[in-house]
Amino acid sequence: MSDDALPSVLFVCVHNAGRSQMAAAFLTHLAGGRVRVRSAGSRPADAVNPAVVAAMAEVGIDVSAEVPKVLAAEAVRASDVVITMGCGDACPVFPGTRYLDWRLEDPAGRGVEAVRPIRDEIRQRVHRLLAELLRA
Repeated sequence: MSDDALPSVLFVCVHNAGRSQMAAAFLTHLAGGRVRVRSAGSRPADAVNPAVVAAMAEVGIDVSAEVPKVLAAEAVRASDVVITMGCGDACPVFPGTRYLDWRLEDPAGRGVEAVRPIRDEIRQRVHRLLAELLRA
């Protein structure tokens, strides 16, 4: 399948240092190249939250080399599905793009113990999203 035929998903949160990074990592891992995955933030942090890095390592996914990215209109326009996670009105809206808002706790400033349940909720949602994308 060519890259153009792949469904494309963009995960957006404020800092692109926690929720959106975990969601993108899970979808990349689970999709096995069957989905184009992006993540970004409306006000990106300098680095991925260390507790998020640790929590993801516990489930065998390394996000230590990931870097928060700024949200660009081009990334939204190029995505079939945009999933926001607390970024409010910062995400541009384009016709023909599907938007979902996942209300999840923000892992910012929390330890790995507090990040684990957020991680697990994100993993469940990504599993459901992937099943839906591959059915379409």
